[in-house]
Amino acid sequence: MIRYVLRRLLQLIPVFFGTTFLIYTLVWSIPGDPFAGKCGQVKCPQTFVDKMTERYHLNDSLIEQYFKYIGKLLTGDFGETFNEIPVGDLIGDAYPVTLRLALVAVCIEALIGVGAGVLTGLRGRGFLDNLVLMSTLFLISLPVFVTGIVLQIVLGTEWGIITPSVSADATIGELIVPGFALGSLSMAYIARLTRTSIAENRRADFVRTAIAKGQPHRRVVWVHLLRNSVIPVITFIGIDLGALMGGAIVTEGVFNINGIGGLIFQGIQNQESATVTGIVVLLVLVYLFMSLVVDLLYAVLDPRIRYD
Repeated sequence: MIRYVLRRLLQLIPVFFGTTFLIYTLVWSIPGDPFAGKCGQVKCPQTFVDKMTERYHLNDSLIEQYFKYIGKLLTGDFGETFNEIPVGDLIGDAYPVTLRLALVAVCIEALIGVGAGVLTGLRGRGFLDNLVLMSTLFLISLPVFVTGIVLQIVLGTEWGIITPSVSADATIGELIVPGFALGSLSMAYIARLTRTSIAENRRADFVRTAIAKGQPHRRVVWVHLLRNSVIPVITFIGIDLGALMGGAIVTEGVFNINGIGGLIFQGIQNQESATVTGIVVLLVLVYLFMSLVVDLLYAVLDPRIRYD
C-alpha cells in the first residue's frame, strides 16, 4: 500500500505541472488590457504601466513567467493582484466558506442520494421507485440556479424559514439550503447510480452465496451488497467535491455567499489573472488529492482490490 501511494504521488507530479501550465497559458492569454480601469476613469500613465509590467514580468516569455510563478507557488506564494493584494489572503478569506458549502452539499447528496438509491434498489419497481425516478428526473431537468432561487423565494421570502442572504461568516446551519441547491443535481445522479448498482449486484454470485450460507438479511445487504455497490458512487462523490467547489459561482451569487465562486467571477471581470490562476490551481490540487483518496477507498470497500 505504501509503495502504491508513493507511486501515485509521483504520477501526480507531471499531471500537476501539465494542468497548471495549461491553466496558466489560457488565463494569461486572455485578450485585453490588464491595466484598464486600474486608474479610475482615466487611462493609466505610461510610467505606471511600465512599472507594473516590470513588476509582474509581463515582458518575459510565457515559459519564463510560468516557471517564476511555479517557483513562488511551491513556497506557498500565490502571487498578488494588480492592486498589490496577496492572492493567498483573498483565497484564505473565501476558501473556508466555499469548502463548508461544498462539504454540506456532498453530505446532503450522499445521505439522501445513497439512501434513496438503496431503498429503491432493494424494493424493486413500485410506488417508491417511481417516486424517486420522477423526483430525480425533475431535479436533473432544473438548472442549479433555478433550484436555488425557488428555495430562496419559498423558504426565505414566502415562509420566512431562512434568511434569503447568508451572513458574511456563514455557519453550517445557514449553508444547508444553499448546499441542498448546489448538490441537488449530483444528488439525483447518485440516487440513480446507487439504484442501478444495487439492482445489478442483487443478482451477483457473491450475494447468492452469502444468502445460501444462511447469513442474516441485514448482513447480506450492508456487508456484501452495499459495500460493493457504492464503489462507483464513491468515485462520483470524490470527484464531485472538486466540481462543487469550482461550480459554486451561481449558488454563491444567489445566496450572497462570499466564497471562491464570487472571487473567480470578480477576477475574470477585473482581468485579475493571478487571482483566477491561483484559485484554479488550488482546485486542481483538490481534484488530484480526491482522486488519490478515492482509489485508496476502493481497497477498504472491496477486499478483492489490493494495491502492491
